[in-house]
Amino acid sequence: MRGPHNIWRLIRTGATLERTGAMNVVLDAFQAPRSLRIAAKVLAVPFKWLGYKGDPRHPPATRALTALGPAYIKFGQILSTRPDVVGDELAAQLRVLQDKLPPFPLAEARAMVEQELDIEIDALFSSFSEPVAAASIAQVHKATLRDSGREVAVKVLRPGIEKAFKKDVDAFYLAARMVDLLAPGARRLRPMEVIRHFEGVVLGELDLRMETSSAAEFAANTEGDEGFRVPQVEWFLSARRVMTLGWAEGIPANDLPAIIAAGHDRKALGEGVLRLFLNHALRDGFFHADMHQGNLKIAPNGDIIALDFGIMGRLDEYTRRVYAEILFGFIRKDYRRVAEVHFEAGYVPADKDIDEFARALRSVGEPIFGMDATRISMARLLTYLFEVTERFGMETRTELILLQRTMVVVEGVSRSLYPQINIWEVAHPIVENYIKENIGPKALLRDLTRTVQVLGRFGPKLPQIAEAALMRQTQNPAPPVGRSVVETAGLIALGAVAVSAVYWLVQLVQAL
Repeated sequence: MRGPHNIWRLIRTGATLERTGAMNVVLDAFQAPRSLRIAAKVLAVPFKWLGYKGDPRHPPATRALTALGPAYIKFGQILSTRPDVVGDELAAQLRVLQDKLPPFPLAEARAMVEQELDIEIDALFSSFSEPVAAASIAQVHKATLRDSGREVAVKVLRPGIEKAFKKDVDAFYLAARMVDLLAPGARRLRPMEVIRHFEGVVLGELDLRMETSSAAEFAANTEGDEGFRVPQVEWFLSARRVMTLGWAEGIPANDLPAIIAAGHDRKALGEGVLRLFLNHALRDGFFHADMHQGNLKIAPNGDIIALDFGIMGRLDEYTRRVYAEILFGFIRKDYRRVAEVHFEAGYVPADKDIDEFARALRSVGEPIFGMDATRISMARLLTYLFEVTERFGMETRTELILLQRTMVVVEGVSRSLYPQINIWEVAHPIVENYIKENIGPKALLRDLTRTVQVLGRFGPKLPQIAEAALMRQTQNPAPPVGRSVVETAGLIALGAVAVSAVYWLVQLVQAL
């Protein structure tokens, strides 16, 4: 329950931030006003002795959040995807947050599986191991199916994790309200929006049926991708608090010595990670948004295996086209076209100067393209691009921020596997192929066909819609100001042309 009783929880949080040295890091990252700094210090300094010490080997922010527990660790991970909110420096600290916690007892995990699947665990599995990985929300066990002998990974939520998260989220909401109350100038940080975003992500991750669904959709989309695998989903062995996938045998992507010793082609792996991500984002509009080395394995045959589908990104078709045109415009150094795309998409307000914006974009692209090929960074380009668009009044778009953050991570993974990778060389054919297929006459015909199909579905309702519109017009005796007879005739003519166009499109579609 959200209320004053959460103040003690906030005091303990502030004390830990102060004791670990994270308080100033956080306040600086948020560019907190003086009133908020004073309030934070008043609440934290007298109770500093109550704060957790944390692990001094970690940076201050990581040290504090790890000490405070699962909800804070998850909060830090999600904030790492929002450099627009916390700044690049703190986001970088949070991205390396180690999500490793002590496991809960095996007996509790077995009881959870039996309760969720409503069957004795020994009837399902001939073996069920101790935890092989423990994270903030769940832990993973290796098991063997009794009926087939196949090895699987069983993910089990921590007992009571939903209740624990709800308590901490309530405290976060109280903190956000205090920021609004004590520091009106800090409302630009949108604290309530940040907490709502966090709550939404966590609620999705606390229902493993949603992650199971994401894994199944991702597997279906990528089934034909050569050199890439998603573990098989075991729907009948998955529930709200339990998820079962096929066991993925391979070398963790961050174990470079083992990858080298196994004789894998590092160039192919580095380029493959980047190529796969771009295909998933552009082709499917559904991509793995937490694609760091810990969530990737290299199979014995060299396939890249993806794990952990709790955070996925989704882009609608229009956003994909905009993203592709922006990247392709930079590849061709057509900064004017990149500027036009931003204006056409409504990302930049129409009252801004398009030529000035194009000049600013050139200042972003030219220094990067002047670098040696091995130093060219698409992630750096996107970071600079968002800085420029922000100066020109572009509103924050969460899906693009998530895309940018994932691009940074994926590029880092690619370079760790193959430092000499040429990012643009890998990206060019993928983006160019997407442009050919989705922007141009072929795409226009496809879009018009879909429009006709939509009109066809609403066909029975069109007479009622038209009648209702005409009735509203007749009930309003005041004619539109300034509309001449010529304008009215023009609108009627335009309507006739539109109806005619739809008719011929229907004929064309039927002929295809």
